[in-house]
Amino acid sequence: MIDFDTEGNTAVITMNRPEARNAVNGVISRGLEEAIDRLEADDSLWLGILSHTGPVFCAGADLKAIAAGRFSELSTERGGFGGIVMRERTKPLVAAIDGPALAGGTEIALTCDLRVASTAARFGLPEVKRSLIAAAGGLVRLPRTIPLAIAMEIVLTGDPVSAERALELGLINELCEPGEALDAARRLAARVNANGPLAVRESRRLVLESFTQTDAEAMLAAGRAQMGLRGTEDFREGPLAFIEKRPPVWKGR
Repeated sequence: MIDFDTEGNTAVITMNRPEARNAVNGVISRGLEEAIDRLEADDSLWLGILSHTGPVFCAGADLKAIAAGRFSELSTERGGFGGIVMRERTKPLVAAIDGPALAGGTEIALTCDLRVASTAARFGLPEVKRSLIAAAGGLVRLPRTIPLAIAMEIVLTGDPVSAERALELGLINELCEPGEALDAARRLAARVNANGPLAVRESRRLVLESFTQTDAEAMLAAGRAQMGLRGTEDFREGPLAFIEKRPPVWKGR
């Protein structure tokens, strides 16, 4: 139910359970965690794209599994819900969303660092409509991503927002036509992969850690990270390529 393909330095991870709207069950959870493990372990892969088959990105938790008392299988020990929302990783992840991403689907999308969506997408946390709580990161990550008042409206009403509104709010990075989300995500991935992969990973880490740091702490951390890159091949390649007026050839080391 999870496909894993490589395209140069990019891994394309695909949720492939269209008959169930890619709802998260045990197979999806374990598969997504294993896919992130593969991405992280392979030095030739610098970035991942999370995509889907069928007209729905992800409908959230598999209610049939919950009704059958198999709630625990929806999460993994390291990754949390879907095997991904709490999974620690170093490499960027781009979501290619070509249909509704609701409840846990929105939370999985929020787990990704960048999001591309088509006009067929919708986002929302409808859990309160069933007296449930969006406990897989939505209540934390949504107000860090969009204005607090709008995040509160989405959480408290449970009403979805369109892809167009999501772009206005900064919830997604790019809007495209239906059927084009994966290609748009590939183009965005190529823009990221044009940069030094070690610097990209460190920059991603520093941005995320800055939420719990003072300005001084965050800047000191950035300085230490810069010093840590000085002994790498890519650190030498960047300035050299600039001087020689050629594109850099990154090694990821």
